[in-house]
Amino acid sequence: MSVTHTSPRLTFAIVAIGVCSYSLLQSVSVPTMPLIQTELETDQATGSWILTAFLLSASVATPIIGRMGDSFGKRRMYVWSLAALTAGALLAAAAPSIEVMIGARVLQGLGGGTLPLAFAILRDELPKERVAGAIAVTSSLLSMGFAAGIVLAGPVAETLGFRALFLLPALVAAGAAIAALWLVPESPVLTREPIPLLPAVLLAGWLVALLLGVSRAPSWGWTSPATIGLLGAAVVLLATWIRVEWTVRQPLVDLRLMGRRGVWTANLVALLIGIAMYASFGFIPQLTQTPPSAGYGFGASVTVAGYLMLPTAITSFLCGLVSARLAELIGMRRILVIGGLLTAVSLAMVAFVHDEPWQMCVAAGLSGFGTGLVFANLANAVVAAVPPEHTGVATGMNANIRTVGGTIGTAVMTSLVTAQTLPSGYPTEQGYVNGFGFLTVVALGAALAAMLIPLAPRKVAPAGREVTYANRGVAPVGRDGSELPCRPT
Repeated sequence: MSVTHTSPRLTFAIVAIGVCSYSLLQSVSVPTMPLIQTELETDQATGSWILTAFLLSASVATPIIGRMGDSFGKRRMYVWSLAALTAGALLAAAAPSIEVMIGARVLQGLGGGTLPLAFAILRDELPKERVAGAIAVTSSLLSMGFAAGIVLAGPVAETLGFRALFLLPALVAAGAAIAALWLVPESPVLTREPIPLLPAVLLAGWLVALLLGVSRAPSWGWTSPATIGLLGAAVVLLATWIRVEWTVRQPLVDLRLMGRRGVWTANLVALLIGIAMYASFGFIPQLTQTPPSAGYGFGASVTVAGYLMLPTAITSFLCGLVSARLAELIGMRRILVIGGLLTAVSLAMVAFVHDEPWQMCVAAGLSGFGTGLVFANLANAVVAAVPPEHTGVATGMNANIRTVGGTIGTAVMTSLVTAQTLPSGYPTEQGYVNGFGFLTVVALGAALAAMLIPLAPRKVAPAGREVTYANRGVAPVGRDGSELPCRPT
């Protein structure tokens, strides 16, 4: 399919719809896990693989498919990712057993390439002055979509059944794939380099070992032989992967680019904010659904617990609309610091001020502002720091590091919250205080890490005029990855 030109607005709409479908599928199963376990006649330990399988698959697919987009075509791989997402969602909607459901979630995880490819397409196809704003809005859809999935899961499952949770995003993803195939032009910005097999296998190996060990540690025990063995294997495979990437002629992930200050600092922020956001989204509904007889909680239904997260979805989306302009006015680094601080305040509120539903709504709104500002600007920080032909793999690694952070955060939160339980089986209130206190510290760490991101420079033009870069907050680079000559503002 050959397309030469498409309206920037239409390209953005197609990309945004695809990202929304992926983001929704990330979270819809979180609040409805007990319902799915009952319908498929399985236990909690087996049912937890519905989330674990998705995370493992997405963690491997996101950077590799992003790299394939850089090499073989971003539109082509974007359509392929959405096709995998659609097939996985349709299979989940029809799953007759827990084994088929877990396989469907693995297939859905292959759609993780949607995220980096979306950013790469926007960078290649939109006018330069509109790239930062479009990426900011698209990035905010990640946190908004995750929160919206939690909000919608209860009403949809109670009205139409849990299978509709997968069917509706499947239809959206399929529509976005068809539209992209017919209307989005293929990017001419390609590396045309083959995908090295050994680095890809090693990357998949250490990610699977790390995430599997961390995600199962709360049930296996952090000091169990299985957990220690997996984490040890992850360390060995990671070290081997780094050595191979530095020595092969055509690396899967160019670690020299990953070592640029504008990239590694953004990845550090992504890791920390991923720990804070995904873990909080997983445990706030559990806190609000705890019956008051436990000494805390509101006894909310799945639907009401989701509604209490609605402010997060709204404020996250609003941040995406204004964050690019705010970054131009006060700088990307300041925006990321403010986002980290707002996230920390919201988590501190959940830890220490959770007696009334309105307090949880205020905390949710602040969380949306904080994570929305961070998500909306992180991708721009990475995009501005790497040459166009490496956008897919660089943003793929950044998105993947958020996933790793979310897995780590959820595992640590599970251990902290469930350390002590009441006779009724519910965690003690102190467990939630400890857990959200931990996430507060992590969010503060994200704000501190954001302060390491380089300030926006100005390039000195040959005629002596100064040209200010639109993507403020990171040093500009040439197509070969080298820094352009500039002086501080």
